[in-house]
Amino acid sequence: MSGGTTSSRLGGWRVALRLARREAWRRKAQTALMLLLICLPVMAVSAATVVWRTSDVSSAESVTRRMGAAAAVLTPQQTRDVAQKFDPDDGTAWGAENEPPATEAEIRTVLGDRPLLPVRRDSADYRTTHGIAGTNLLVADLRQPLAAGLFRLDDGRFPRSVDEVVVNQAVADRGPGLGDTLVLERRAPDGTKVPIELRVVGVGDYADSRTRAWAAVLPGALGEPTADDGPPQLLVGGGPVTWSDVRALNALGVIVASRQVLTDPPPESALAPDMRGGDEGDDTALTVLGLVVAMVLLEVVLLAGPAFAVRARAQAHTLALVAASGGTPAQARRTVLASGVVVGLVGGVLGVGLGIAGSTLAVPIAQRLDAAWFGPFEVPWALVALVAGFGFLSALLAAVVPAFAASRQDVVAVLAGRRGEGRPSRRSPVVGLVLIGLGVAGSVAGSRPGGGSSALLVGGSAIVSVVGMIFLVPVVVAAVARLAARLPLPLRFAARDAARHRMRTVPAIAAVGATVAGVIALGIAVTSQAASDEQGYSPMLPIGNGAVSLPTDATPGQVDEVEEILRKGLPDAPRERVTGVVMDGADHSLDIGLAHGDQRVMTSYWGILGTSFLVADELPGYLGTRPDDRAAADRVLADGGIVVLRNRSEKALPADRLTVEVGEVPFEGGEIAHLRHADLPAAAARVPERSSPVAAVLSPEAAALLRLPTATTAIAVRPTIEKGALKNVNEQLAASTANVELQVERGYQPEAATRIIKIVLAVLGGILMLGGTLTATFLALSDARPDFATMAAVGARPRTRRGVAASYALVVGLVGALLGAPIGFIPGVAISRPLTYDDVTSSTLLAIPWPLLGAVVVGLPLLTALIVGLAARSRLPLVARLD
Repeated sequence: MSGGTTSSRLGGWRVALRLARREAWRRKAQTALMLLLICLPVMAVSAATVVWRTSDVSSAESVTRRMGAAAAVLTPQQTRDVAQKFDPDDGTAWGAENEPPATEAEIRTVLGDRPLLPVRRDSADYRTTHGIAGTNLLVADLRQPLAAGLFRLDDGRFPRSVDEVVVNQAVADRGPGLGDTLVLERRAPDGTKVPIELRVVGVGDYADSRTRAWAAVLPGALGEPTADDGPPQLLVGGGPVTWSDVRALNALGVIVASRQVLTDPPPESALAPDMRGGDEGDDTALTVLGLVVAMVLLEVVLLAGPAFAVRARAQAHTLALVAASGGTPAQARRTVLASGVVVGLVGGVLGVGLGIAGSTLAVPIAQRLDAAWFGPFEVPWALVALVAGFGFLSALLAAVVPAFAASRQDVVAVLAGRRGEGRPSRRSPVVGLVLIGLGVAGSVAGSRPGGGSSALLVGGSAIVSVVGMIFLVPVVVAAVARLAARLPLPLRFAARDAARHRMRTVPAIAAVGATVAGVIALGIAVTSQAASDEQGYSPMLPIGNGAVSLPTDATPGQVDEVEEILRKGLPDAPRERVTGVVMDGADHSLDIGLAHGDQRVMTSYWGILGTSFLVADELPGYLGTRPDDRAAADRVLADGGIVVLRNRSEKALPADRLTVEVGEVPFEGGEIAHLRHADLPAAAARVPERSSPVAAVLSPEAAALLRLPTATTAIAVRPTIEKGALKNVNEQLAASTANVELQVERGYQPEAATRIIKIVLAVLGGILMLGGTLTATFLALSDARPDFATMAAVGARPRTRRGVAASYALVVGLVGALLGAPIGFIPGVAISRPLTYDDVTSSTLLAIPWPLLGAVVVGLPLLTALIVGLAARSRLPLVARLD
């Protein structure tokens, strides 16, 4: 009996799959849309997976760039008995330091008589076409077989003598190329710079870095190493270096990266007890990944759901006839689910194929954005198969609700041509509100500053809230239909049609709502964190201004040289010499305090002017003080007083006269020696930022009265300073005898990742909203052909169809956005609290990205409606009303 039942079910599935395949072929446009909805996320995730795996260089893939063709690379430490993981980059440990490193003879007692090639990594300055820049150095004989792969040649050859060098393209772009002379500058023990001239005999790529400057020379090209340089690394030739060899070398204080161990690691039990584990973050990462996958799966199911609902509606008459002839609900469900199986299989395989093909174009683009070289092109077939299964599961889940609805349809109503879906369940909004309440509670509980579990709780609560929103959509759609009675015909028809066909409309609106919720939640989190970082930023000068801080022993000739470089390199930027108090002497530093009676006046500053106290006849403009303070400040300076700079958080001065106390603090420790003091007229000048460039400005008379040493401590440069010119000027300044740098205050600069995230959120949100709205609109227009035929018969104008299409897109987009926005605030506000928590003030910051919010909630629905209205056909079909 059981065997017969199983055989019958299999036979029923064979029939259902055959019918689904024929139905898919018969309705090609509809099937193409369904495949598109499944293929796109599968393709995107597949391509991203391949790019990620290719960019993620494993320990086994990194052996050549780390050790060339050697069997291992040894790094002696100034200690003994170290411990390490199989890959020392993953973790090492050691005890006492300042012990002599292992000698070559000690190493040979473990490894025997093997070839050993010393390798050093160093750095130096080199002369460019504009001045001086820095480069990393690889000191090794790259002609040796063991070094093969450390540096890849594009042109020329490797050095054969100590006066030759090979460089990468980053060095060649800023300095000499093949055949030219590269001048390195090394600092001698006495502090002087020693030039080293080398002939460039090759240009290529350093194996471990794509964009940083690298050059390679033979040992001895930079002179003999000193004791401070430590022992070199050793490349080991010969047979494999086993794990037992590694442990024996660890006992000598040598850290080892072995080719054999990296490519075929032993079991974890072979590690020292304190080296095991350490991957506690993996569980958190997997959980977060699971939440993201669940959210994406829900999004895809919601997007694809309307297409399967329309497919089920197209089959409704056939299924009703089957039911009237004795067919079971299970057979009806099986027929609709078979469409999900067919579309899921084809969409999953096709999406993976397109994703792998697309990744061949995406990998070179991604490589240009990364400073490190990617590994070999790699397709993680297990993950790709999982992604294909993800597509199949999405299609199957998207067909579940239409399948169960088809199995419960009113046979008489369908055969009579009635298409209504009845009233929404009264329990639906109750369930939705309960789930949203649980989501809010979970978000509040997870919003406390803490570890990863809080973020996981907020993420899980966000999914619960989105699911709760889905339960509210049917009631909201019905309410919108009731409120549309006084609207124009296109809007009224769209709102009522959406309510009449909720199985098609609800998933589309929910998909838009889920997209908006995700975009707003992440937008609030990213914007709040950026606002918190910006609030904590302290500029060193007014925005756009720059300064060259001069050394305390700078000579007048060096000051003139620096000013001449600035004049030639930045001809349009005004310059001004900064006169300030020299705070550091030969064996002490000055301590200058301000007081009013027994009350100390606290000051704070953060600047690059080379001093904390300026000396000037009037308040310099490069300090950025408020204009309304200038007149009073200049009067006090003219009277021989002091102007104290106050930032936005500091209190006003306690009086119009202050006592300035001068003391000396010995560098070698000891008590402050109080030297002298003076009672001076005082005024305050406010700066709008969190910090001041200096603590105060002294008049020349006050500085002379207190016998303070003064000098030109910096050269201030006013705007405008372009980034390209700044780079050239700084190379010239580095080549000057003063060896200084021009620093420009650009203000708070958000990380590139923050800007990219916001752009990705806007673009991805727009694509998903547009996809969900267009899908629902296309299916609605296809499903409403009989209604349009009726409109045409009673004299509706041709543009009515275009107006209905735009109205339907507006209803779906706007209702979804308005529902998703408050849901997105729940996790967004919650996750912003731990992200912006200040340990000092115990405060948090909430920043709402209003432009993003307005664009997503209002702008995108209106834009989508406009696009749909312009693209939709205006001709009304003249067909018989048969369905």
